[in-house]
Amino acid sequence: MGSRTHHGMMTLSGMQRYCSSNYQGGGREDRFGRMFPDLSPGYVGQASLSAVGRPGGPMDSGSAKKKTASVPVGMIFFGQFLDHDITLDATTSFRQVVNDAEEIPNVRTPTLDLDCVYGLGPEAQPYLYTDDDDDFRGAKLLEGAPDDLPRAANGRAIIGDPRNDENRIISQIQLAMIRFHNHVVDTLKGEHPELRRAELFEEARQIATWHYQHAVVFDFLTALCGDAVVEDILGCGRRYYCGGHPYIPVEFSVAAYRFGHSMIPLKVQTQKHGAKHDLFGSVLGSGFSPLASPDAVVDMHEIFDTPQNRSVERADQLDTKLASILLALPFVQGSADEKSLATRNLMRGNVFLLPGGEKVAEKMERPADEIDKVRDKIEDLGLGRKGIPLWLYLLAEAEEIGRERTNGGFEKGEGLGPVGARIVAETIIGLLELDDHSFLGTNRNWTPRSAWDSLGKILTATNP
Repeated sequence: MGSRTHHGMMTLSGMQRYCSSNYQGGGREDRFGRMFPDLSPGYVGQASLSAVGRPGGPMDSGSAKKKTASVPVGMIFFGQFLDHDITLDATTSFRQVVNDAEEIPNVRTPTLDLDCVYGLGPEAQPYLYTDDDDDFRGAKLLEGAPDDLPRAANGRAIIGDPRNDENRIISQIQLAMIRFHNHVVDTLKGEHPELRRAELFEEARQIATWHYQHAVVFDFLTALCGDAVVEDILGCGRRYYCGGHPYIPVEFSVAAYRFGHSMIPLKVQTQKHGAKHDLFGSVLGSGFSPLASPDAVVDMHEIFDTPQNRSVERADQLDTKLASILLALPFVQGSADEKSLATRNLMRGNVFLLPGGEKVAEKMERPADEIDKVRDKIEDLGLGRKGIPLWLYLLAEAEEIGRERTNGGFEKGEGLGPVGARIVAETIIGLLELDDHSFLGTNRNWTPRSAWDSLGKILTATNP
């Protein structure tokens, strides 16, 4: 038979749809992988890493940092929630000699399916769901005492991922997502009274999950990576995150996605006209226990942009500085290196054999003068110009280059620079495009309901 080239019958060009590169990439869905397997690992000696990440060192922000002009502080904690939805490395340590990415299990599914909320579903984990003998049995998620998560007798939260109870802000985001699902259930039941139980749950789960996914792309990624990069990936395809299976690259999980550590403030205001509380203090930092104070209830209107248009606190600027407390974590026992989040991140780059940041930038064909600006900043921190720890390169890139605008130009400190933004946005968009249950993998013409078309609306759906 001759080749068929009629309209609508052409095969997809390239080796993998949505990807403009011939690189296959990726591996097993239940393992981590590498985005740049052809790049040799960089290396920086332990003494140099300790000097850079020590308290009072070149990465210590001191008493205060400048704020971004555009990123709500809640976005940084939502990024933590998102991370818990797609990754969990329960086996490795930054003190191991070498970690082989392809052999490291990822305990979470590498898809944005809200399994941290839904667990394995009402049949496998019925204790996460209501059991009243009515149409909502198994369709709604359990809520706890007023303004708290459901909890066992020992105070531990009964949720799909226990990490989402490690501080009050992340636990309140988890509660807001539970309430959003239940709100969708009520809305669907009102529109379609014939739906009940399992059928009602499945419809509501898809609607809630797709709205969440849409907000991740068009609110979270545009805020932290910039409109320009997100539009380029959606319009022209991915260049580096390729292959036939969703997977988590170590360049993403060990380096690029740790950008939020630079944007976390020392204190956060979470209630209207309320006081600012220490992030690791008794009010916001007391996780894994029942809500003990009304001061710990988080008003999402205060930390996210919502239709109420309040004066929302902004995240710290994204740069090579971290809040002082993060360089001497009060809840960690051990050496100074173990207490410094910066040093831990830098050491992880060594043991995961990450390529130098400048090599990744060259691979992405970034301009030489741009790379030199970042190298100059790295030298100011006391490190050399070659084999730059990828995480530190991306922080310096955000500080010296900044988030790219769609109308041209860059905004220093407002979000990830070109290399970091590309790694983060391609990974998350790739996870969605390679998932045949997501809106980008199933129905690319889908649009959200206007009532839930932003992250702020989703998290305040029951308190508009």
